[in-house]
Amino acid sequence: MSSSTGQLFRVTTFGESHGGGIGAVVDGCPPRLPLDEEMIQHDLDRRRPGQSRLTTLRDEADKVTILSGLFEGRTLGSPIAMLVGNTDARPNAYEDFKDMYRPSHADYTTEAKYGIRNWQGGGRASARETIGRVAAGAIARQLLSTAANIEVLAWVCQVGTITADVDLAAVTLADVEADATRCPSPEHAEAMTEAIEAARRDGNSLGGIVECVARRVPPGLGEPVFDKLDADLAKAALSLPAAKGFEIGSGFAGVTMTGREHNDSFTPGPDGQPRTATNRSGGVQGGISNGEDIVIRVGFKPTATIASAQETVDRDNNPVTLAARGRHDPCVLPRAVPMVEAQVLLVLADHWLRQQSVDVVDCEG
Repeated sequence: MSSSTGQLFRVTTFGESHGGGIGAVVDGCPPRLPLDEEMIQHDLDRRRPGQSRLTTLRDEADKVTILSGLFEGRTLGSPIAMLVGNTDARPNAYEDFKDMYRPSHADYTTEAKYGIRNWQGGGRASARETIGRVAAGAIARQLLSTAANIEVLAWVCQVGTITADVDLAAVTLADVEADATRCPSPEHAEAMTEAIEAARRDGNSLGGIVECVARRVPPGLGEPVFDKLDADLAKAALSLPAAKGFEIGSGFAGVTMTGREHNDSFTPGPDGQPRTATNRSGGVQGGISNGEDIVIRVGFKPTATIASAQETVDRDNNPVTLAARGRHDPCVLPRAVPMVEAQVLLVLADHWLRQQSVDVVDCEG
């Protein structure tokens, strides 16, 4: 079972939803980077359960402990190990349906592959595993901000059928955090809140879309064949629990355009570098960043655990009715925002470090 990602900025996550804790090991972070532990905790606080009435009622502080790799506020260049304890785990809440396959969960597929599964909240397939990703992403955020002035920001742009049109260039973190939905449009945020609360009352759930922009990404990150930057971003985004769709730039809307309409024309840039008049490519052309903002969107399905009876089967293939109980998000979108940011940050940090080796080596002497 692979739990690692990245080539130079390499991250390994560990832990299960209702085990002793969740964590990550970051290997490859350069030495002497000033690392603010409070910034790591800030991102974890944005991901944690129980932060608003729109999320699961599981009460976890998600307090991170850094075990290694840091001395006097700076990275050592050695592996950075981080741990978050599970303090409000209730594994027995799942015992009544441990022999059932929950619809649209990883219960059946995990058991089919490994012959064993942790039925206590989904184990590694639980969204709680993303604690390690978000903690690692917070380190990547500080690396990219310090070394390259790169900013990554995500927000909720759609819940169910409610869609907000957000100004990519103007939206700020304060705008995103102003509402529990993490939609920076107050009008649409209110409608989203009403829809999510209605779904909870109905024992149901909603899906939606998280949009993300990476600003001031330099040209040259990524590779032209198997390690295309957009391909790595897609893999990273779709590895998140409940993620079902990925777009970059114009995405699927681009199929309705002609080449003349879709092409991004180059113009002279103020810094001596070419710029594009439009950004339908989403900041990536030929698998390599072109210096424009990288813009992606990730579609998330409705939360699979719902407070309504559902038909399924048990381990012996007998039809049974599952009446789910416990604590769950009626919509994963608000908490998915820092998860999407983390995945983008991890990919960019890895490709940024890989590009440094290309920039440093001068084979022409």
